[in-house]
Amino acid sequence: MLPLEGVTVVSIEQAVAVPFATRQLADLGARVIKIERTESGDFARHYDTTVKGMSSHFVWCNRSKESITLNLKNPDSRQVVDRLLEKADVFVQNLAPGAAERMGYGSAVLKEKFPELIICNLSGYGETGPYKDKKAYDLLVQCEAGLVSVTGTEETPSKTGISAADIAAGMYVYSGILTALLTRERTGNSTVIEISMLEALGEWMGYPAYYAGYSGKDPKRTGASHATIYPYGSFDCGDGKTVFLGLQNEREWKRFCESVLERPELITDSRFKNNSMRDSNRKLLKSLIESVFEDLNSSEAIERLEKADIANARLNTMQDFFKHPQLEARDRWKEVPSPVGNIRSLKPPVIMEGFTPVMNAIPELGEHTEKILKECGFQGDTINKWIETGVI
Repeated sequence: MLPLEGVTVVSIEQAVAVPFATRQLADLGARVIKIERTESGDFARHYDTTVKGMSSHFVWCNRSKESITLNLKNPDSRQVVDRLLEKADVFVQNLAPGAAERMGYGSAVLKEKFPELIICNLSGYGETGPYKDKKAYDLLVQCEAGLVSVTGTEETPSKTGISAADIAAGMYVYSGILTALLTRERTGNSTVIEISMLEALGEWMGYPAYYAGYSGKDPKRTGASHATIYPYGSFDCGDGKTVFLGLQNEREWKRFCESVLERPELITDSRFKNNSMRDSNRKLLKSLIESVFEDLNSSEAIERLEKADIANARLNTMQDFFKHPQLEARDRWKEVPSPVGNIRSLKPPVIMEGFTPVMNAIPELGEHTEKILKECGFQGDTINKWIETGVI
């Protein structure tokens, strides 16, 4: 039996955060009914066309779902949503601020109509406070949470290369819904879950927040290096490639000097005697390390690091990652059907004994509309009328 077999999730979702969360619920066996706009659907469908004509974001976040199109501004659509929610376990939405309430899907209304329903609302900044009506996109929340201020080089603050605010929020939507399902199973009580992107990403900002709040100064931007631990970052080798390494303690520093740099005298050098001194003298230490690495190619440098049991990594491109030998060796890819043919998808990261995650097709826009409407008891004449009037 799949962990969430028999659980139905109805989601009015768009972009990344909630679709990312509900896809993971689908991975565990939940039935996820995705409500999309008529004609255009979830706007993430149109971010790009790189995956055989489909959007990379949409492919990532929407496998194993059923797509139904509804014009939620048309009053007739409420009949459909109400029928869906009568049999649903979870309702989740990430519409613009206030939109769910204006459409009649606010938490108070839904709690009264569907007392057993778990309701999850994701917003940018929360349902109260001066920012409650402010629009929120990933980059903007990264800015507000301070992530951009600690990412990049000393000269240039940068956003992260992935949708960190969306992913953080999606993970708390996912875990929050799992927690609510478990609580309802134990107590019989449903609940309303509220999550904001700012607070979700804020949880991930714990180290720099505490550092700044209690020291009175902001962490420095250090590019691909650690802000306070050194050596911990990138170093160029003689073949023009970059190797990353990280030291965590004095035992590793000793091995690094002896076996990697072959400069044992550096162990007791007063300029590098502890992490604070190495951090203070990082420019000098970097030049010393790279003076050794310039006589090695990247493979030779990694071989020395491995022998000394020093943590290291190659600087892979995303194309390198797509062909990563570790993922290949562990059979971590699976072909998933889509409207444009099979697409290679990474299996979910949680490996659970006795359970194979669901990895079904990525839906076409509105692919399951008529099927779901008939399940809800609507007849052909009504469905045809709604097609003509633009309800579906």
